[in-house]
Amino acid sequence: MASPHPASHPDPGTRTYEELERMNKDPSLIRVLVVDDHPLLREGIKAVLAGQADIAVVGEADNGREAIAAYRQLQPDVTLMDLQMPEVDGMEAIRTIRAEYPQACIAILTTYRGDVRALHAIRAGAQAYLLKSALRKELTDVIRALAAGERHIPAEIAADLANSLGREVLSAREVEVLQHVARGQANKQIGATLNLSEDTVKGHVRSIMDKLCANNRTHAVSIGIERGIISV
Repeated sequence: MASPHPASHPDPGTRTYEELERMNKDPSLIRVLVVDDHPLLREGIKAVLAGQADIAVVGEADNGREAIAAYRQLQPDVTLMDLQMPEVDGMEAIRTIRAEYPQACIAILTTYRGDVRALHAIRAGAQAYLLKSALRKELTDVIRALAAGERHIPAEIAADLANSLGREVLSAREVEVLQHVARGQANKQIGATLNLSEDTVKGHVRSIMDKLCANNRTHAVSIGIERGIISV
């Protein structure tokens, strides 16, 4: 496992430890940790923030395990956290960090608009939900808002959350079955994998379609992916 990268604003090789130490102690700076498994995205975020006099990227990580270690080391003012990463995902990293540091200020950084992901992230302790497609337009404003103690939930995400409250939630077993349906497995295969009878699997599939108001298995999978219930 690679170690966290605390010296990364804006170029890992351009700042001395003394400069980083001064940044860490400067109360006028909003210190940011960037967590994403795509180096190009991290570089893009650093490029956007490089021109901001009041914001400094003090660290980065490319998976949830590194993120937890980097947070413990740096204790930044704001953390930008991707959801889908190897080893430890963003959701688990948020839970771990918030359990140790209740004051942690974390923004979910994601491509997905799925309301279930948003709901889980917010329940895990995230104060903001930032779509990657909106980074250039919203990134600096969201970071400043979070540093000021505010929250940021985009209107479309808030609407999805509100709508999801009235929908029936799939059980853990139903989510598991739907995930296998998404992989193209037939009921008999799913039953063998999960140690369930074929009739039990059929019952779960019917329940899933009823709860999601789906016309068929394919439609149920499509809704599950759109709402962030399952991933592919």
